[in-house]
Amino acid sequence: MVLETLLLLLPVAAFSGWLVGRRGQPVNKERGCSEIPADYLKGMNYLLNEQPDKAIDTFIQMLDVDSNTVETHLALGGLFRRRGEVDRAIRIHQNLIARPTLKKHERTQALFELGQDYMRAGLLDRAETLLSELADSEQGHYSALKLLLDIYQQEKEWQRAVQVAKKYEARTGENLSASIAQFYCELAEQVRTDGEPLRALKFLRKALSEDRQCVRASLLEAEIEITAGDAKSALRAAQRVEQQDAAFISESLPLIRRCYQALRRIDDFNRYLQRLLKDHNSISVVLELAVLIREAQGDEAAEEFVTDFLRHTPSVFGIERLIELNLERVNDEVKDKLLVLKQVTTDVLKNKPIYQCQHCGFNGRTLHWQCPGCKCWNTVKPVQGQEGKK
Repeated sequence: MVLETLLLLLPVAAFSGWLVGRRGQPVNKERGCSEIPADYLKGMNYLLNEQPDKAIDTFIQMLDVDSNTVETHLALGGLFRRRGEVDRAIRIHQNLIARPTLKKHERTQALFELGQDYMRAGLLDRAETLLSELADSEQGHYSALKLLLDIYQQEKEWQRAVQVAKKYEARTGENLSASIAQFYCELAEQVRTDGEPLRALKFLRKALSEDRQCVRASLLEAEIEITAGDAKSALRAAQRVEQQDAAFISESLPLIRRCYQALRRIDDFNRYLQRLLKDHNSISVVLELAVLIREAQGDEAAEEFVTDFLRHTPSVFGIERLIELNLERVNDEVKDKLLVLKQVTTDVLKNKPIYQCQHCGFNGRTLHWQCPGCKCWNTVKPVQGQEGKK
């Protein structure tokens, strides 16, 4: 509805501009004052023949750019971009920028709009060049930096993302430390893949200096250290997660188990799990303890331990583990029935997300540090409750 209104107003604005321009000109008696410009007639013809692209181009060329019409150009271009008609938006904003009468702040706004057009069209290199110039200019504002930050994240240019984020912080006072920490983690992942674990650890230290609560940095540090054979350092890093965000304890437990096993300190692992269970009452901790109890005391003791937990804290993951413990101790007839139940729980868990974004609700079975839905960092967490494994 808004677009249709603008299409109707555009020829009116163009014709009005032509009339205003005529007022200051001497009257040609031979031709008279009633002559309508050919471009206007051409534009109306395009409009009547359902050729809005050509009509818009014609009327925009007729519409003089001044303080009264700049907003019309910008509004029309922005509307086309939001509707996905990016080519039209680009033409309008390029035409606007080409006008020599444009004021400095108006030109800056038009360039910013054009940068958004390029981003929407996927022309990230053009958008980057334009927005970089805007960000460094006297008239440049934080919005250009914010779009640049989006571009560098899309292109996985993490070092540039760090630089722009810090510049954005300096200009706006907004705290982006949590995001910057994630950029350093991305850099750590890259150099680790390239076989440079020491450089990766340096980036992780920078991440933690930006955000002491960065769970990802601690988990990555633990993985690198245990691979390097330093189980003590890995254990310190993995156990840090509990204080950073207890929701991620389940993510740290496999690493912590490996560390205690490497250090031959299984009794200490047992005591650690007992303390975690007391403080957090997590099914993931219960399942880890069940493994230790089974190894030390047998299936029946492990089954009793899991059953006792499920009485006051229902969990599908717990039920599945309880079925597994019973399968090895029953006769064939009961075993067949338990296998049916296990298949049901497996099917339930297979189709249930185990991670969910706290910002937009996006969910899935893979942990994303940047939500694929809303693109926010640090918002995806393990699902809690009966169908969560946490």
